[in-house]
Amino acid sequence: MKRDMTRRIDVGGVAVGGGAAVTVQSMCNTDTRDAGATLEQMRRLRAAGCDIIRVAVPDAAAAAALPAIMAQAPMPVVADIHFDHRLAIAAAEAGVSAVRINPGNIGSKERVAAVAAACRERGIPIRIGVNTGSLEKSVLAKYGGPTAEALVASAAGEIAALHEVGFGDIALSVKASDVSLTVAAYRLAAERFDCPLHVGVTEAGTSYGGLVNSAVGIGTLLMEGIGDTIRVSLTADPAEEVKAGLAILRACGLRKGGVRFVSCPTCGRTRIDLISLAKKAEERLAGLDRDITVAVMGCEVNGPGEAREADFGIAGGKGFGSLFVKGQVVRTRVPEAELLDGLMELIERT
Repeated sequence: MKRDMTRRIDVGGVAVGGGAAVTVQSMCNTDTRDAGATLEQMRRLRAAGCDIIRVAVPDAAAAAALPAIMAQAPMPVVADIHFDHRLAIAAAEAGVSAVRINPGNIGSKERVAAVAAACRERGIPIRIGVNTGSLEKSVLAKYGGPTAEALVASAAGEIAALHEVGFGDIALSVKASDVSLTVAAYRLAAERFDCPLHVGVTEAGTSYGGLVNSAVGIGTLLMEGIGDTIRVSLTADPAEEVKAGLAILRACGLRKGGVRFVSCPTCGRTRIDLISLAKKAEERLAGLDRDITVAVMGCEVNGPGEAREADFGIAGGKGFGSLFVKGQVVRTRVPEAELLDGLMELIERT
């Protein structure tokens, strides 16, 4: 694919836009006022592969906890601000890596200008986060509802307000819970603006439905070259968001490393308990930090071919299977109960 070339901004030392690698974001669900719990979750998410983390700053107490969080944060931190522009200023003063504001509820141009001044002084970028659920009443009235054009119009107004005061370190998101609407809005935004785009489907759903919605929406845009950083929004542990985000990037060919897992869908030719075998194999491979492809296949039709193309593979038969390494059969007629341990042993020693 050919990626859209946007402007580059710096988020706490992590490049976003301008051809930089697409990053994965998530958001802490801890109480930001509890710095210890928030930092603990940040470390866990960083270990899972998160590049940039966001925290909610709903009140002055949460803002007051930010200096302690920033002193030990393992990755760049974005302060999520709604309603009170003074919290954005306090977050900037606390040294956060970026500030996220929403045009629909942050207030007047004067308040936006005050936030911009605080961020400019400290070299902090601002993400304009536009959502269908919080569009300005005037925009909704003009466009007859939360359309793609309405999302982009709201973004344009906020970008113009920042540009008027000489602020240009901007990232943008134009999210909806509807996948088609999200894709349409980002396409319009990519045509109109040169700022880096934070891509995601907002309020996407639970671990299953939300992952499907996000994979379709984010994946479509990334394959069209649109998007500089992503967040998969799930009603689940934030670590699941990170895992899903990394998987989407790998599926799009935008992130290397980690195990690429291939398994067939099963059919009437399958003679081993492939579903259980594949699930257990994926679980055991989940924490492996190696850039390899592993295939677990169930029968003699596509199994040997897929296994030969992988770095490591299983091709199943009737109660038995063969093990492959770099396209070569290394063991045949391995009993089904021994296939997984045999595969893992080969991976570990090769």
